[in-house]
Amino acid sequence: MPITTVNPTTGALEAEFPAIDDTEVRRRVELARATYDEYRTTSFAERAALTRRAADLMEADAESLAELITLEMGKPIAQSRGEVAKSAACLRYYADRAEGFLAPEPLADPAVVNAAQAYATYHPIGPVLAVMPWNYPIWQVIRFAAPTLMAGNTALLKHASNVPQAALYLDDLFRRAGFPEGAFQTLLIPASKVDAIIRSAEVAAVTITGSEPAGRQVAQAAGESIKPSVLELGGSDPFIVMPSADLDGAVATAVASRTSNNGQACINAKRFIVHADVYDVFVERFVAALESLVIGDPFDAATQVGPLATEQGRQDVIELVENAREHGAAILTGGEKVGEQGWFYRPTVIADIPTSAEIRVEECFGPVASVYRVDSIDQALSIANETRFGLGSAIWTEDDAEISRAISELDAGAVNVNGMTISYPELPFGGVKASGYGRELSAAGIRAFCNQKTVWVR
Repeated sequence: MPITTVNPTTGALEAEFPAIDDTEVRRRVELARATYDEYRTTSFAERAALTRRAADLMEADAESLAELITLEMGKPIAQSRGEVAKSAACLRYYADRAEGFLAPEPLADPAVVNAAQAYATYHPIGPVLAVMPWNYPIWQVIRFAAPTLMAGNTALLKHASNVPQAALYLDDLFRRAGFPEGAFQTLLIPASKVDAIIRSAEVAAVTITGSEPAGRQVAQAAGESIKPSVLELGGSDPFIVMPSADLDGAVATAVASRTSNNGQACINAKRFIVHADVYDVFVERFVAALESLVIGDPFDAATQVGPLATEQGRQDVIELVENAREHGAAILTGGEKVGEQGWFYRPTVIADIPTSAEIRVEECFGPVASVYRVDSIDQALSIANETRFGLGSAIWTEDDAEISRAISELDAGAVNVNGMTISYPELPFGGVKASGYGRELSAAGIRAFCNQKTVWVR
């Protein structure tokens, strides 16, 4: 895949970048290892000062960086600004908390293990490779880089090939912040080069946010190399609405959850599972709300839905919708391209979906909602769990018993009650089943690539 910026609003080529050659890849990987040997000895206070400086610089660059995000992948400018703010906050979060997260953990009574002292400590392990997606081109990288660098590891980034300017910005950000050369490096390379980097002796671990097939390839290389990995892959999140739900809140949140980032987030709600008692009212309001959204130029402050990031991405959405139509599903609204220029697709609602339709089990990465009518919480949970994915989930209800069952029975990495799936630095984030394994963010995110070392003292 060419390493290019193609404006998804117009389809025009904005910039093209050459991939670095194998010699330069090897130099940078070796530099990451050499830098790690020195950087690992720095104090938490030194790392925190650098990380806070990176946050300061990002905040100073906020408007130009938001415009770059919108140019490269098409999200509405207000959402790009929010991504920048969230990323800077994540840098500060780990600068403030890393030392506490990685503090020694003493055994309350070391005598039970015949010791005077017994405790666990956390230590960095080396260069960590991140394979990152285009849909949150700054946030996805920062939620990896902030804990990685604060732990004392070094970072290598293989970013998506359609957001090279975001990748180069991040390279420059950490350099300007004062991190040593080799602490954070962007590798402009095709995906075909990733396997060899994972297997190289210098790289200690790998993390990926991306597609299920890419995750399988990364996990295989990491497993065969006996290296830790974290996988955050696809999702087909259920959004359950029960009779006691606040319907106004549920509809508004459903619209936001399905269309944020132009419908291109792993944690977008994608399957709306609605009890028969409120199904007709919910669907009528949901369809009307989606039809009222402003579709257009993502640089226009009034726009609520911009283009899909790539032409192929839109084609994938079209094929899933057409497959559902061919198998007898009802298209309640949308189901078509918008305009002659750019990669726009109208927000779509699909109902009466047979089990033979691909969208029943595949992730749809665009503003397309599947709705299901159910007669009970049992049926709702059954449909929610029928896919191979298990990233986020949501349930809208005021019934404590239903809430309890959702928390215990939904096969997902998160359950959101009367809300929508969203990530916070303060909470662990990740999935189960084909949505991956391991956790990012919170204490779990920084400990993922540390050596938890047991210490026993006679």
